[in-house]
Amino acid sequence: MAREIFRGSVPANLLYDTRYDMWVRMEGDTVVIGATSLGIFHAGKIIAFTAKPQGAEVDSGRGLGTVECAKTVLAVHAPLSFALTQANEAAEENPALVNDDPYGCGWMVRGRPRDWANDSALLVDAAAYRRHVLAQEPDGEIV
Repeated sequence: MAREIFRGSVPANLLYDTRYDMWVRMEGDTVVIGATSLGIFHAGKIIAFTAKPQGAEVDSGRGLGTVECAKTVLAVHAPLSFALTQANEAAEENPALVNDDPYGCGWMVRGRPRDWANDSALLVDAAAYRRHVLAQEPDGEIV
């Protein structure tokens, strides 16, 4: 059976974590965080998403929630440290949003960054993330 080829996007207006294939967008003093299309491709179709509760203090690299895929349950690792202010309830109720629109209505959590200056220095822009994607998936297509 032929291996599936990655086909996904890398929006220019976001920052990316190459360790965990997550994206981050600043909105005022709040961050919005979600999984990249590459991260979802590697995990497999997400059939359930559960975020930590509102108010949770999440350290960079630690779990901000979990996703369930066809064969496993995975921790979703935080690309930065933050205090969780809102989980995407729509994505928890309808995880297809995460699969179908990961950069839009499929975002996962919002929060207040705890160490933006240091954490954001570890994130990369879209051009660097595109290079990361193609290094992982040389035959992939970024649309």
